[in-house]
Amino acid sequence: MSEDSSNKISRRDLLKNAAAGATYVGLGGIAAIPVAHPLIPASADVATPVANDPRILALTSTTDVFIPPHGRGFLKFSFDFAEPSVLFEGHRFSFRVYTYENTYVMDRDLITLSDTSDGMEIRCAGLAWAGGQEKAKGNLRARLRRAAPYIEWDVSVEMDQPIKSVGAVLRDVPRGKLAAGGGGFFDTRDDEILLGYPFSGGALNIARGMDSPLAIIQSGDHEFFYLSTLDTKVRANRFYFQPGEKGYRVELIYEAGGWEKSGKFQSPTWRAGRVQSADDAYRPHFEHVEKTFQIPDWDTRPDVPAWCKKVQLALSVHGAHWTGYIFNDYAKTLKMLQWVATQIPPENVLVFLAAWDGRYYWNYPLYKADPRMGGEAGLKNLISQGQKLGFHFMPMFGMNSANRRLPMWPQIADAAVDAIDGDAFNLNWVDWDNDRHNEGWDAYMNLGVDSWRRWLGDRISDVVTRYNADAYFLDIAGGWENNTKADMHEGARKMVADLRQKHPHVMPCGEMSYDALVSFIPLYQVGGPSGYPQAFLKYARSFQHLSHPAPGRGSSGVHESGFSRFDPQTLSLSQTQIPTITVVDDTFDQYRDVMAQIIAKAKERGAQNQS
Repeated sequence: MSEDSSNKISRRDLLKNAAAGATYVGLGGIAAIPVAHPLIPASADVATPVANDPRILALTSTTDVFIPPHGRGFLKFSFDFAEPSVLFEGHRFSFRVYTYENTYVMDRDLITLSDTSDGMEIRCAGLAWAGGQEKAKGNLRARLRRAAPYIEWDVSVEMDQPIKSVGAVLRDVPRGKLAAGGGGFFDTRDDEILLGYPFSGGALNIARGMDSPLAIIQSGDHEFFYLSTLDTKVRANRFYFQPGEKGYRVELIYEAGGWEKSGKFQSPTWRAGRVQSADDAYRPHFEHVEKTFQIPDWDTRPDVPAWCKKVQLALSVHGAHWTGYIFNDYAKTLKMLQWVATQIPPENVLVFLAAWDGRYYWNYPLYKADPRMGGEAGLKNLISQGQKLGFHFMPMFGMNSANRRLPMWPQIADAAVDAIDGDAFNLNWVDWDNDRHNEGWDAYMNLGVDSWRRWLGDRISDVVTRYNADAYFLDIAGGWENNTKADMHEGARKMVADLRQKHPHVMPCGEMSYDALVSFIPLYQVGGPSGYPQAFLKYARSFQHLSHPAPGRGSSGVHESGFSRFDPQTLSLSQTQIPTITVVDDTFDQYRDVMAQIIAKAKERGAQNQS
């Protein structure tokens, strides 16, 4: 954009000075000018301020970002979409409003700013659409606050139609390595990055998932910038990073519950700050999470039975594949356990029964003993005899999966998930039959809907009662999806609470987690974040995934991933998880010596951890 010499105040000098954003004092609509912003060079071409306040800038969606993208990109508007922005504390802020039929921004001619004791209030008495060409009724109010070493803001919007989500657009964010949630840092190069919470924030297979809505950028050895959503309930969040030469343009999108359609929208508090270490960013965010969702510490949480804290080894015993191929029936599993009991005290072993109920996934959600594997009598004998030896048993259940082709489907059909925009959200991302095309018979289910929560809860309760199981496993536990019917998180919490009331000594376990889920599920199959382990290990534990390669050829058993490399040098032991042996068809018969080596290492580690 070229410089306009007719302006009495140089736009270049204005942005150079005004963007630093110390305390602004309104003087007849003209702001006091503080010091220069470190991310915007003095030579930058800038947008024209509008109205009478030089803090209001007429930017567009393409201002100061790479167009076209220099690396990986995401879908975006193919024109300069109006993005009126406001200067505050060294950043340029704008907001987008998403309804179920269009995208809206502030009407730049209707923006008014007022200084407050700790920041600024933005009010806009109308919205614009068609990239800014058309006007619409609506009111937006944003409150921006200083609270060193960070700033905070929130947004409220009112319209005459339901509001789906609101996005805060923040510019002048430094570039560097990026960490998502409690994870470690990775190099973004010139790629656009999309992060989603939870379960990819509704952008499955597009966004990189986050266990908590926090992003940290490392721009130097002691230079860290973080963005955080201080959620008070589980809702979809997406963080989109769009690079430019000097910094990121970031979209922070917060989605209302799809079942909460309203013309009034209130965002959570967003926070951005600069700190000297990653821990200084991780710690306050996860302290907020712990307090908000009342997450108990592992050492004192009441939903962890005493036996679980002594577990040194997990055995993932695979039953029947989707095709019906049987890896281990009930009798073979018992024979294997009788041998394991000669290698390690059985009371220190968790036996995870994957696909104990016959054809994996296809039989979901019947959850009955499989006749081909030994029937009800065989399963009862396996668990009762194994428990006499001292083992603890955990059968597997699909928390959100049901086969539409089973006769009982009409009883739970109303719980099938629709995504927030109304399209069916299916569990169709697996090629079970290997025809090189993913299957579509598997519905994704919502525990927030009464019919499914009752069905699954009753089936788990029946299995626990019938076979005296010590724990139950919930597949895809972290798979929260925003939808039009009910809150999945609240549904899961209620089912677990109901089961705990019926079976107080039986422990729930999940496949993967997100922050709030840890408040009522203490054990998982996917470990916590690598960047800030305390975000998980302070509250929960994990063993290794059921697809963890088995000794020998590295079979993933009933899991769809096939084969991967088993490392005999490390024996595939994790440094942060309970050591786990994947037991498939040939594990006990051909690789018993490797099993013995893993068990010995697991005993050694367990003794060290308990000393």
